[in-house]
Amino acid sequence: PSLCSSHIRHAWDPSKSVARNLADMGLAVDPNKAVPIPKKLLLFLSCFLFRVAQGMEVESNGAEQGKNIVRKPYVLNEMEYEASLPEKKSNTLSRDLIDYVRYMIQNHGENYKEMARDEKNYYQDTPKQIKRKINVYKNFYPEEYKDFIASLKQEKMDMQ
Repeated sequence: PSLCSSHIRHAWDPSKSVARNLADMGLAVDPNKAVPIPKKLLLFLSCFLFRVAQGMEVESNGAEQGKNIVRKPYVLNEMEYEASLPEKKSNTLSRDLIDYVRYMIQNHGENYKEMARDEKNYYQDTPKQIKRKINVYKNFYPEEYKDFIASLKQEKMDMQ
């Protein structure tokens, strides 16, 4: 089979079956068999809660535990570590939209009606649409927006 994960690819033993390879790594071939859903869920939960309430130990089936010995736990640990890493934000705005918003703010400030009449407003956005685009830019790049506004204020101070 084609293996997407490099961790699994490196631990794969071609002489073993798919099921045996995945079992050695602590992974499941069939998620329905790995985490079975009891048909009588209420009965199961009530028995479990009753035993816990009485202080009895809840035992699992020993035959199942002996059957699934994880021989390559490092694969599972590496995959868990990789999954726990924070996801990189891939959402960004187009360079054209950023330039458009910066141009409008630079030339018109907060006057959205003027922005709507500007010759660079190619798509004939209404003042509300322009305001929404500016707010999207503020939300995506808050620090860049603050720096941009600060530089505009600095330019005004220098001109006076």
